[in-house]
Amino acid sequence: MARFDLQDGDFGTALGVAAPMGETLFAMGLRLSAGSGADLVSAHMYFNLADQMGVEDAASHRYEVAEAMTKAEIGRALRSAREWLARN
Repeated sequence: MARFDLQDGDFGTALGVAAPMGETLFAMGLRLSAGSGADLVSAHMYFNLADQMGVEDAASHRYEVAEAMTKAEIGRALRSAREWLARN
């Protein structure tokens, strides 16, 4: 699973423009949910965090990812999200 230490509410993007934390987490979820090397557990975690931060489309993406996951994988994703919140 990808781990990031995110200290501030705004992050620089590749273009040097600050993005809100929820949008950044959502983008990470999108990146991790796509392609043949998809990491659905991490994607679910990031969509969950983005949803908690008010990103409008995050819940629907989390639901779509969850449909392809086992209950154990969903449990791991939820635990990871709680741990991330505790650290940040």
